[in-house]
Parts: sequence; C-alpha cells; structure tokens
Amino acid sequence: MLYRAIIVILLVAVSSLPAAGAAHAGPLPVYLVRLTGAVSPGNADFLGSAIRRANAESAGCLIVMLDTPGGLAESMRKMVMAIYDSRIPVVVYVSPSGARAASAGVMITMAADVAAMAPGTHIGAAHPVNAGGKDLGETMAEKVTNDMVAFVKSIAEKRGRNVEWAEEAVRESVSVTETEALEKKIVDLVARDLDDLIDQVQGREIADKGRVDIDPDNRVWIAESMRTRILKALSDPNIAYILMMIGLAGLYFELSHPGVILPGVIGSIALVLAFYSFQTLPVNIAGVLLIVLAIIFFILEMKIASFGLLSVAGIISLLLGSVMLFDRVDGRIGISWTVIVPTICLVGGFFAVVAGLVFRSRTRRPMTGGSGLIGEAGVVKTPLTPTGRILVHGELWLARCARPVGVGQRVRVTAVDGLTLDVEPEAPVAEP
Repeated sequence: MLYRAIIVILLVAVSSLPAAGAAHAGPLPVYLVRLTGAVSPGNADFLGSAIRRANAESAGCLIVMLDTPGGLAESMRKMVMAIYDSRIPVVVYVSPSGARAASAGVMITMAADVAAMAPGTHIGAAHPVNAGGKDLGETMAEKVTNDMVAFVKSIAEKRGRNVEWAEEAVRESVSVTETEALEKKIVDLVARDLDDLIDQVQGREIADKGRVDIDPDNRVWIAESMRTRILKALSDPNIAYILMMIGLAGLYFELSHPGVILPGVIGSIALVLAFYSFQTLPVNIAGVLLIVLAIIFFILEMKIASFGLLSVAGIISLLLGSVMLFDRVDGRIGISWTVIVPTICLVGGFFAVVAGLVFRSRTRRPMTGGSGLIGEAGVVKTPLTPTGRILVHGELWLARCARPVGVGQRVRVTAVDGLTLDVEPEAPVAEP
C-alpha cells in the first residue's frame, strides 16, 4: 500500500514538471549595451562584464551597439573570446548612421552570433599597425599580418561569413558599406533602427543557442560602471597628457625640496596612471622625449644664467612635444588645443617666473652681512684721524679713512675688514 502511494506521488510530480516549465517559459528580456570609442582595456572590461551579467540574468539576447575606429589587438581578442563564451546570443549592431566598425571592430562584429549594420555605416580597414598608427617593419609586419589573417579567418569560418573578404580587410585594408557588407555575406542583416533590429532578430535560429525568443518591450540597458568610466577616461589623450605634466611637476618639486612628500606622492601616482594611459594610446616617443627635455631646460634655467634662452627653448620643446605626443592615423593630433595652450602657458609661465626670480637673486647686490654694507652711506660721529666712529644702518661702526674727516660729514663704505669699515668722504674734504 505504501509503495503504491509513493508511485502515485512521483507520477503527479513528473506530470507537473511540464506545467512548471511552461509557467516560466515565454519571451525573455533584451539586454542592450552601447560600446563607443577605441578598443581599449576599459571597453574590453565593460563588454565582458555586460556579457556576464546578461548570462547571469537569463536575458534573451545581448545587443551591442558598436561604433569604434579600432584599437588594441589584445583588448579585441578578449572581447571576441567573451562573445564566444556567452551562453546567450550576442548581436553586434554597428550604429547609429555614420558609425563604423574599423580595424579591431571588424573582428568584434564578425565574431557576433548576429552581425548587423545601420544605414550609412561601414566596416573594414583592419590592416594591423603599430601603436603610433604607422606601418610596421617589413618582417614584423608580415608576422603580425599573417597572425591577424589567421585569427579573422577563424572567426569568419566559425560564424559562416565571407572568409575571402575578411582576409582582404586585413591584408589590403578594404572597407565596405552596410549594403555591400550584406551582399558579400559579411553581416547578417541591415536594420533601420533598434526596433527594426529586434523585429529581425526575433525568432532567429542561432547555432548551439537555439531560437531567439525575446520581448521587444522588455529592454534592459547596461550602463558603464565607475571602474569602466575611470579606465575609459584614462584612455583619453587629454587626460593622459595632463597626468604626465602633473607627474613631472610633482617629482620636480619633491627633488628640489626633499621632505615635502605630498608633491612626490601625487606626482608618482599621476605618472603611474599616465603610463597606464600610454599603453592604450598611440604614443610617439619623440613627443615624450621633447617634453622631458623641456622640463630639463626649465630646471637648467634656474641653475644657469642664460638670460631666458633656456626658458624659450623649454617652451618650444614643450609645444612640439605636446603636438607630437600622440599620433593618429588620420593625421590629427591627439590632444586638444584647448588643453595644450593653457598647459604650456601655465607650465612655461611658472618656470619663467621662477627662473627670473632666481636670476634676480643672483645678480642683486647683497643686503645683509658685511658685503651688504659696501656702498652704504654713513655719518661721522667721531673724527676720522684716520680712525673713528661712524653711524651706518643705525649702528656705530669703527671706521678708517685715508684722509681726515670731521664730525657730521657723510662718508661711503668702500670695504669691510673684519669689524672695521674702510670709507671715503662723499664730498671733497677741505684742507685744514
């Protein structure tokens, strides 16, 4: 009797499982994230965390709205691997109109489960270059290009996209519009806007991930975390430049005034952050050297009386270094003039003022001690025959003069010999 009751309970439990599953079935939310700017450690961290969150919260799919000029190959590889590891479909949508998926953006787009583009966008130009945006040396270029070609071909083969075009994008830097990309099977679809994209993705079968079943009205936007914002901010050339200048100024003050501590601590932190920024930016070593040379010129101005020539050389070096610090493939400088000009004025003006004060202190006649008395005027209090007493700076001094000088006459100090002043009369002394 007991075993019959157990069997009945098990049958009821099993029969209720489909109903329970059906209760949880239905359209799932759409998670969205906007990815803009260079492919950097900050953006790689942001995409990775967005994919992990969308998977953990059982989203129907994650739509990545992409607009990038490219960036670091290592960060791009991390982003591609994060897309591969996702259990839910990842849709990369190059948007809005005017956006691009250039260089590293090509691999990120082609790695998506669904690759889409908006009207007026383009994709391509994935030829590898060095951090300065310049072509690599012949031998290194061949090695890096072959490695990148193999990587992008593996992506295209995995997603069933145009392998030949993917290789051309790397070897020949070809680019295509959204219409050409759809015709060449580089992307899967072209969508007017986000609503159109969601409609086209709805019900789509994704290999190894099943059918996409999403609720178009249930959209969850993933915002950047504070950590991501900081990492992205550090990738800004203007921020990196300011951090470098703060770091150099802080270390200079610490070295010139040992024991102050605070400027050295701030300078060290700023330099570490600047060096982090430099690894994500196309840094030109000549620009860095010119800025360092400018600081050296400013320091030497305070040690050597160059009559301002070293300060002028420092300002010129600082200007050239600032302009050359970051290279861009499109030929534009990486730092805004609204940052360069105030920085040069502040730094150059500060060192020029300090150098001027140092120069004046070195050329100014001494005002204290024995040397400070030379040239000063005094009044004879006791006759100088040849020695006597004079009043200088409110003090009585023993003085001597080659010619007799009477009481009340004015004399001028010509030399100091211990506690005795050598003087001469200011006006001709009448012969007795």
